[in-house]
Amino acid sequence: MTTAPTVSLPAGDDYLDADEIMNQVRKVLPVIRARASEVEANRRLPPDFVDMLRSTGVFRMNVPRSWGGPEMTSSQQVRIIEEIATADASTAWCAMIGTDSGIYSGFLDDDVARRLFPRLDMITAGWVFPAGRAERVPGGYRLSGRWRFGSGCTHADWIVAGCTVYADGEVQLTSDGKPEWRIFVASPDDYEIIDTWHTTGLRGSGSCDYATEGLFVPEEHSFSFYEPKRSGPINARADAVLRKMSGVPLGAARAAIDYARTVAAERVAAGRGPAARFWTTLSRCEMELGAARAYVYESLDRQWERLSHGEPLTVEERIAVSLSRYHAFRTGRAVVARLCDLVGGASVYAERTPLERYLRDLTTACQHAVAQDENLEFAGELMLGGHPNAPFL
Repeated sequence: MTTAPTVSLPAGDDYLDADEIMNQVRKVLPVIRARASEVEANRRLPPDFVDMLRSTGVFRMNVPRSWGGPEMTSSQQVRIIEEIATADASTAWCAMIGTDSGIYSGFLDDDVARRLFPRLDMITAGWVFPAGRAERVPGGYRLSGRWRFGSGCTHADWIVAGCTVYADGEVQLTSDGKPEWRIFVASPDDYEIIDTWHTTGLRGSGSCDYATEGLFVPEEHSFSFYEPKRSGPINARADAVLRKMSGVPLGAARAAIDYARTVAAERVAAGRGPAARFWTTLSRCEMELGAARAYVYESLDRQWERLSHGEPLTVEERIAVSLSRYHAFRTGRAVVARLCDLVGGASVYAERTPLERYLRDLTTACQHAVAQDENLEFAGELMLGGHPNAPFL
């Protein structure tokens, strides 16, 4: 297995706080917007494009202050991703996934994490759910399997892979009787990257499959979401990897509304079409997006406050974070679809309008687990005193 060399962390004057990262992101938005079609055509982020994103500091959002990182709140992270998504959803998706490095570092022993993540702006990719098999062997594990949706795996520094743990061919069980689930960190060179990413939307995210057979990973390069090594809100609950996701649909829907307003204003001024329909549709979309956005930020702020004080979340607070995320994805897609209907036939032409890409991107994004109806089932079961099989709820 390839291991990154040990180097010193950046000096203190390299520090970027949340406001500075946002400012850097806003500076590159025109470039992201101008190259969105190129990113989509390539079905992955070009190397120089990745370097540009690194320079903004976006990938260090979850890096702790003890390492010189900003340790941004969940809401601050959503705002960054939301901003990027106004320019391109695929780029925002890769930024959202890549910043998990700081989260994963908090589930590893600190000396190991510092060796694996010697720089603040390192990028991770990979599927954490247990799609693979990890056979326990002396000193570590042998991994075999194939994982889907490796968003950003074509430019990542590390790829993680979720596995069910076996020993002597038998599934290992935890103290509560469930199969043991661990996540493994390995170099992209240790996997076969399989180009499966020919999709409806989010085409530029490079979310290819990846596979390996018999890969040895040392014990210390694996972790469990149930065994954090670092305290604080980011690592207090496993759902940290999902909290920033809402920024993608919120940002894409925001961009769609802003574009449709321009089109509507031109048509109303020219007397083309009933003005009342434009007024009503735009108002409805603004209202629905605003409500969804407020739900996301309110629930995340409440969660962060509770976790910052080491307090357990109430059932209602756990449900709110999950449902607000589901609602953001579904509302974002619905808003863009309504705007496509408003604009009409022109919305289907890729070279004439960005609306068709917004709709394709959010259609694909809504196939992620966080936007599926099972989230409603999990929340309802929890609401009525049950114990849903939902590790991130």
